[in-house]
Amino acid sequence: MRALVFLIGGGRYALALSALRRVLPVMALQPLPAAPEGVAGLMNLHGAVVPVLDLERMAGLPPAAPCFDTRILLVDYPGADGRLHLLGLRAAHVLGIEEVDGSAPAGVQAAAFLGPVTHDDSGLIHWIALPQLISPQVQAALFAEAA
Repeated sequence: MRALVFLIGGGRYALALSALRRVLPVMALQPLPAAPEGVAGLMNLHGAVVPVLDLERMAGLPPAAPCFDTRILLVDYPGADGRLHLLGLRAAHVLGIEEVDGSAPAGVQAAAFLGPVTHDDSGLIHWIALPQLISPQVQAALFAEAA
């Protein structure tokens, strides 16, 4: 399965290309006061206000400083309300598109948003389970206007 591969804290992670709407350059975000853990801020995308999560912070790590390969991955997030919501994912070190085994059995799981672990010649790759990325409580806060 074709996936966008990126680093979180030195480990490789994958998000299926079919889940991506766009890959954007990193941009300044509007801070969100009292934001839930992992929320980097809000971005203005052609007039639409889009919440952005920092994948490093979601993994319990400090946010990485922006660099030349930092991107915002724009996805249609399947909310608990049954609707799709625009969501940005700040990925600090995007490596590129790779063919990744999508049939690996589920293995060690340290966080709810992590799916199965697979491997290739370069080492382990952990899939991101997009539907489990955000708790229902955080979804309610981020997507309140659609509730």
